[in-house]
Amino acid sequence: MTPHHAIEITLARPATAAELRRAHRTVPLAANAEHTRLMAVQRAKNPGCALRTLRHRLDALLPIDILTTHYPNQRGQVRLNFTLSHATRAAVRRAANTRGQRPQDFLSQSLTAAVARHERERSQRLTAQLTGLLAHNSAEEVLVCAASALHSRRVPARQ
Repeated sequence: MTPHHAIEITLARPATAAELRRAHRTVPLAANAEHTRLMAVQRAKNPGCALRTLRHRLDALLPIDILTTHYPNQRGQVRLNFTLSHATRAAVRRAANTRGQRPQDFLSQSLTAAVARHERERSQRLTAQLTGLLAHNSAEEVLVCAASALHSRRVPARQ
């Protein structure tokens, strides 16, 4: 039996009602309120095949930016499917050749490093902000304020 894979579709711009209707005739979709993110379930042997099949079926119908497997694999990773311009593909090939890597391995390592760097920078910013708060307030005051904000849900959503 061929498994089904949940795929998240991120659009380059909000889809129009007509685009969503045409795409829905091809693949059942669930859209968010802004019509910028969609969910679909694709039957395929593996996640990579599911991403490629869905891209092939929907590319002419929707302004697709990125397709992503919705659930991480056993290593906690999701698969991405995105298109690159010819110039970008050539630059990636050159950079990969310089490092003696395959282009897909170079992209994978570069993206993984960029995500780790982003998370590290976010953590450092949060630590700096917390240190600033603790310079003028007691730890108990900061903790009570944070708990109150979380309880009343006044904390803005994570960007």
